[in-house]
Amino acid sequence: MGNPHRGEVTVLLDGVPHKARLTLGALAGLEADLGADSLIGLIERFESGRFASRDVLAVLVAGLRGGGWQGGPEALMTVEIGGGPVGAARAAAELLARAFHGAA
Repeated sequence: MGNPHRGEVTVLLDGVPHKARLTLGALAGLEADLGADSLIGLIERFESGRFASRDVLAVLVAGLRGGGWQGGPEALMTVEIGGGPVGAARAAAELLARAFHGAA
């Protein structure tokens, strides 16, 4: 299980638990992947429930990479994410909350 005090979230990929966390490097990569000047717009979309599946995928990839995972977006297209699309969105929101607000 991920340590929420370190900003970690556990994400199940094909039933295998992976630690995810948004490190500074992962956040920089997320900004680059989304072509954003900052992450404020992304955070606002999650807080208001107006996020897209692309946002969820980008946050999960960044968080999983921050946790040591070596895959990329293409790998997430073929795995079963624990909880399905709702679980994926929940994990992405938790990653952002823990990165910017501490343990949620």
